[in-house]
Amino acid sequence: MVRPRAGPAGGRGRSWAGTAAGPFVGGAGRPEVARRTDAGRTGGADPVTRGPRGGGLVSVPSNPHPLPSRRPGRWWPACCCAPGPGALQLARGPCVGPLARARGPASTCSAASCPPCTTRTACPGPWFDMYLSARDSIVLNFNPFVAFIPDPKSEYNDQLTRATNMTVSAIRFLKTLRAGLLEPEVFHLNPAKSDTDTFKRLIRFVPSSLSWYGAYLVNAYPLDMSQYFRLFNSTRLPKPIRDELFTNEKARHLLVLRKGHFYVFDVLDQDGNIVGASEIQAHLKYILSDSSPAPEFPLAYLTTENRDVWAELRQKLASGGNEESLRKVDSAVFCLCLDDFPIKDLVHLSHNMLHGDGANRWFDKSFNLIIAKDGTAAIHFEHAWGDGVAVLRFLNEVFKDSTQAPAVTPQSQPARTDSSVAVQKLNFKLNDALKTGISTAKEKFDATVKTLTVDLIQFQRGGKEFLKKQKLSPDSVAQLAFQMAFLRQYGQTVATYESCSTAAFKHGRTETIRPASIFTKRCSQAFVREPSKHSAGELQQMMTECSTYHSQLTKEAAMGQGFDRHLFALRYLAAAKGIALPELYLDPAYGQINHNILSTSTLNSPVVNIGGFAPVVPDGFGIGYAVHDNWIGCNVSSYPGRNAREFLQCVEKALEDIFDAIEGKCIKT
Repeated sequence: MVRPRAGPAGGRGRSWAGTAAGPFVGGAGRPEVARRTDAGRTGGADPVTRGPRGGGLVSVPSNPHPLPSRRPGRWWPACCCAPGPGALQLARGPCVGPLARARGPASTCSAASCPPCTTRTACPGPWFDMYLSARDSIVLNFNPFVAFIPDPKSEYNDQLTRATNMTVSAIRFLKTLRAGLLEPEVFHLNPAKSDTDTFKRLIRFVPSSLSWYGAYLVNAYPLDMSQYFRLFNSTRLPKPIRDELFTNEKARHLLVLRKGHFYVFDVLDQDGNIVGASEIQAHLKYILSDSSPAPEFPLAYLTTENRDVWAELRQKLASGGNEESLRKVDSAVFCLCLDDFPIKDLVHLSHNMLHGDGANRWFDKSFNLIIAKDGTAAIHFEHAWGDGVAVLRFLNEVFKDSTQAPAVTPQSQPARTDSSVAVQKLNFKLNDALKTGISTAKEKFDATVKTLTVDLIQFQRGGKEFLKKQKLSPDSVAQLAFQMAFLRQYGQTVATYESCSTAAFKHGRTETIRPASIFTKRCSQAFVREPSKHSAGELQQMMTECSTYHSQLTKEAAMGQGFDRHLFALRYLAAAKGIALPELYLDPAYGQINHNILSTSTLNSPVVNIGGFAPVVPDGFGIGYAVHDNWIGCNVSSYPGRNAREFLQCVEKALEDIFDAIEGKCIKT
């Protein structure tokens, strides 16, 4: 199965930073997202984004289907870059004809075949099925992480202080979201026109069904937020064949993991108000002071198992007198993980936040907020429920609120309360079968994570500001560097995946950008194999062609005009109707271009330190990257079939060559 993983952010997220602090209303200068939490769950109402106190409704349009005449034009350039002649034959072969001609019921996901959707709506049902039906462990195969930068006030990075502040800020976000007061998220391409009080006042008087037209006229794109309610009180439950997503918004307690032990305490009172910050601080201090040794059989390892194995063990766990404890784990507002050691460096950070030791995470929760002994913090999230747009907004808001309006200071004293009564330590009854299951899960987990390598570079010669002055897309330059690096290391170009958010549409998830094109192939070969045959001007021209084409692909994917999700829907529809798969899907070359050896995702925000994910295929690279204003960061993971360190050296060489060519210098061989 091709996993459409987008790393730390299921969406592109290049400009999706958060907004206001405090109650998270108002704010300016950044895209903001939110909508009422009820519309997306029923599937009956068109998603809208809401302004403060319900004002300024902006509807979100339905996802269009790719124009039939354009499908082969997007398809064959992607095939041309896969290794071997078969892919090129597939690109222009007879099986592509039906793709161009497909119309009507054969080319759309009809309401009859997909009940949760309408014929005018991006269909979330099959996409959820794809994630939830996967039986592999969600650790490494699906779940990514994204780490916060440190608190700018160093004394606030004390573990207890930061855990308290981030917990309170997360609950403030939850309260604002559920009250419908979260500032709507709008992706502003021209903030000078659209991100103004005047425009916001005018759009309030436009009917919600038409307001998105007005927004589009000024290049403002409201983003769907139907995923947002799953941020809190949500868990992926293991079930045979297909997992389920569970949400219980009535629960008021927080789940805390430390040294493999489980603790719960209320962070909302009976009236829905946030429990006092000093009381939360007291409870966390009580948990941090628990001197109990780590359990002999840490239950959390079960969430790292194959999903069918975990489903069977969970049934035994529930029937063995643990049903109430499991309910508290599943319904908790979120999971806070307190680690008892500091972070050594960025490689250690990546390993710890991506998988850790397996004992102190509940990988099934919608997200784990992890805080190390030195205050290093990250979000590790389960991917079935949503993508990077929601997670990045949450991350930005929590950071801004916890640093600009902290609930406690390093000098704050915890409340004088009896935490031994308020905090419940969950104890699980384990029979021999469960103990054996935990031990087996631990062995598998330890063996798997030992095979994962993570390494990174920080290219300091330039970044977004310099590249934009050269009229080059910063993202296209990063993607070109990956193509050049792989060609230099392995002598060929391969199928490449880049995630693009389609949150501009109702229930939008992601579309694929295919960064490997005939343009990047030609440019890579010129740089790597025959740099002396090309002048700096010729190389610059080829880079411009790559940039132009990449920008076109990005825009088309974001506007629902990619081909990958369309082909996914056609395949799903054929299976649902019992129709034989078209020849296209059976061709080996089709599998080849969907074997994404380079799986890439970018997530930019000033509060993000680093993000990462594992490769999506055993012989691939997982590439999390960001083009910052004045530098480029790249965090790469691999299994033994690939050499991440060597690949990064080739990426660095590629970036040096690109910058040399831009500056008119000769390429060093």
